[in-house]
Amino acid sequence: MPAARGWHGYRLWTAVGLVVVTVLAVLAWFTPALSVRTVRIDGLTAVPEEQVRERLEIPDGRSMLRIDTTEIARRVAAIPTVRSVRVQRKFPSTVLVTVVERTPVVYIDAPDGAHLIDAESVEFAIEPAPPIGVPKLVTENSMPGPDAARAAVAVLVTLPPALSVQVGEVVARSDSDVSLNLRDGRKVVWGGTGDGERKAAVVMPLLTREGTVFDVSSPNLVTVK
Repeated sequence: MPAARGWHGYRLWTAVGLVVVTVLAVLAWFTPALSVRTVRIDGLTAVPEEQVRERLEIPDGRSMLRIDTTEIARRVAAIPTVRSVRVQRKFPSTVLVTVVERTPVVYIDAPDGAHLIDAESVEFAIEPAPPIGVPKLVTENSMPGPDAARAAVAVLVTLPPALSVQVGEVVARSDSDVSLNLRDGRKVVWGGTGDGERKAAVVMPLLTREGTVFDVSSPNLVTVK
């Protein structure tokens, strides 16, 4: 009998606990106790904040527990200039939206403006003038634009920072024939997109020599003309 009473008491308190938890959950879900009061957006430089806020679509007074963070992130990520988005609940009443923007590494000059391409070879924006410090992509031998962009990006992302700021044009004739025209008139023959780290290691010492054409296409046998 004592054991039976103990078991009955345990079941009773368990039931009471479930009721309390359920009531608290309902209050949090449907009442303003945990409603969204602040939306903070971090990481914006080029993307207008108002454009992001329009995509959030968070109704006034919506409970924090009813926010679909995955869907909100999906809507914001649809902005072409946005690379990635993270949406977090910061209890009791703040939604934090962290945006990582796409940044150009090269551009293609066209009649409608500069087509910006990022480090993932994604064309994400068209601007009336190229950004300062972003090199122009020049294609030759009818190499398709997307293939040329991938070749140019593969080379640019491996360059030492001290060299990348000097590049005015990237000339892509094929995946195995890429050259860099520097802003001071010199030229670096890079060759193929492979062996990037080895080429990056030898190119800066090579550029200290007198010359106008610096060939690192074969990093074991560099030449200067």
